[in-house]
Amino acid sequence: MASNPVLRGFEKTGRPGSTAAQGPNGPIAPPPSPGQLNEWYNQPSYGQPAPPAAPSRYLTLDDVVTRSMVLLGTLLVAAGFAWFLIPDATIGAVVLISVLATLGLGLYMAFSGKANAVTATIYAGLQGLALGGISEMFNDRFNGIVVQAITGTIMVAGGVLVVYKTGAVRVTPKFTKIVFASTLGVVGLMLVNLIAGMFTPGGLGLRDGGALAIGFSLLCIVIAASNLIVDFDMIEQSVRRGVDEKVGWYLSWGVLVTLVWLYLEILRLLSYLTGRND
Repeated sequence: MASNPVLRGFEKTGRPGSTAAQGPNGPIAPPPSPGQLNEWYNQPSYGQPAPPAAPSRYLTLDDVVTRSMVLLGTLLVAAGFAWFLIPDATIGAVVLISVLATLGLGLYMAFSGKANAVTATIYAGLQGLALGGISEMFNDRFNGIVVQAITGTIMVAGGVLVVYKTGAVRVTPKFTKIVFASTLGVVGLMLVNLIAGMFTPGGLGLRDGGALAIGFSLLCIVIAASNLIVDFDMIEQSVRRGVDEKVGWYLSWGVLVTLVWLYLEILRLLSYLTGRND
């Protein structure tokens, strides 16, 4: 039986035809093939998910600029539609519905992070309807104030961009935390003032056109400009890190939200100043 080569292999390894060598504790397994080594290398480690796939295309600054222009263009078209084509008798209802819709959609995009071409464009259109109606109301009372507010917004945004690019303001983690906390603080005050206004005329006096209202609007303009600096830094850091180009819609949407807030605060401030001079 020992002369049979098949049986001789079976005696050494327990498998017919195997020629593996014998070690002190039993047969020694043959070395893995190159194909096996490559398969083992590509497998994730135990308990760890597979690494995320590389993005199909990395984000560029041109992506953010182009998408920001698309959103701003959509906003302006919708604002023009609300101003010129919606009757004055129904503009108040349009503004209210648009504000509520943008609030809901904005909260969804902010907390889910799902900002894409569809959601961001819809948001810009709804925001444009609201802004168009609000701007018309202000301009009917204070003729020419909208042009002044748009000019002021462009000047402030341009100044913020220059300040950021020259490095006059450094966006550190501490700076970002301060801006975030300040934003939450003023938004909280706005809500408290709104609720207080339901029971007391003028609420806390933050929007009644007095000295306190002027100071509050100036504070909001400073905080909105600071948010714009954070937005610029977030865009630059995202481009440097090589994130997926899809993130560009979220970044562009963030810039749009900040610019709208900045415009509204400048519009309010100009209305307070114009009203005091009348």
